[in-house]
Amino acid sequence: FQIFSILLSNLTPVKRWVTPLHILNQISFTLVYVVPLFSFSKELKILLFVILLLLGQILTNIANPAKINWFMSLVNNNQRGRFTAKKEIISLLGGMVFSFVMGNIIDRFEECGNIKGAFVIGMITVGALMILHSLTLIFSKEKSTERKHERVVGNFKKLIENKPLFCVIGISTIWYVANYMTTPFYGSYRINELGFSMTFCSILSIAYSIVRSCFSTPMGRLADKKGFAKMLSICFLIQGAAYLANVFSVPSNGKIVYTLYYVLNAVAMAGINSAQINLIYDYVDVELRTSALALSQAISGISGFLVTLAVAPLVTYIQNNGNTVLGIPMYAQQLLSFIGVFIMVVAIFYIRFVLQPIKKKRLCDEP
Repeated sequence: FQIFSILLSNLTPVKRWVTPLHILNQISFTLVYVVPLFSFSKELKILLFVILLLLGQILTNIANPAKINWFMSLVNNNQRGRFTAKKEIISLLGGMVFSFVMGNIIDRFEECGNIKGAFVIGMITVGALMILHSLTLIFSKEKSTERKHERVVGNFKKLIENKPLFCVIGISTIWYVANYMTTPFYGSYRINELGFSMTFCSILSIAYSIVRSCFSTPMGRLADKKGFAKMLSICFLIQGAAYLANVFSVPSNGKIVYTLYYVLNAVAMAGINSAQINLIYDYVDVELRTSALALSQAISGISGFLVTLAVAPLVTYIQNNGNTVLGIPMYAQQLLSFIGVFIMVVAIFYIRFVLQPIKKKRLCDEP
């Protein structure tokens, strides 16, 4: 649905349509907590739940590329790395505290047998956050720029002809393939094969947020100094090491080796996420950035989704085969992690021989 953002990319000012879309999407998420409070049939509740959740996600994805471009345009071009780092730190630490507090509140209500009270608290909380978020959109300024108002067909043509953009989409797609081939299957691996308790999983999540927050600023500074392509290469190298660690993760050493994977993954993700957006800004002209963000996230996201579907039967086959591969005892997640190492190597070579030469050419072409 991010593709629809391309159709709206020429509508200005952006805040006039992004703000109402975000308000509607958050109303949808708020109403999700209202559904269990009514005495509808179970089937109707499930239907309403799915519709509201899906509607919220659709509206979010339509508005998101334009909103990202709106706020990123307010940031000094030489400080994008540090800015995205600070933004990520606030998001991670704030989310960690919020989840911990809300989890405890909901647990208290559930222990008292008042599950409906927990849903009411959830509804009020999300509703209050919706108001606060809406106010940030309403009172944020929009940078006035001279925009060439062209038809959507013209925008699509420019996007298709933009070779540097498709090189950026290429690296995003490679990353999504590696990430969606592995991460969706790690959750069950922690619980079923490695036997982690939910408490240990919570500790891992907290450690992940802290480590990622600590490395976000250094990664941002590195990107501002050396470029996002160079920073992404380093992050992919660390991510490759993380996958390699997970290749050796088994029940007997799981708490140590999987924790090592998780920490290395946190360090790598401190730079990977910001690079996904900022590389678009390095290679795409101002008037095409909203459309480029939408197209990049749509193509790479769909690629990741299809990879998850393709890999799922292999995971099932290995599990049904007594966790063996060609007669060798091996969990499916270990094999996927090994493939992930190979993909990270490919990604690093791609950046070195495809992305970085294009960046140098563009720099030479600029007056």
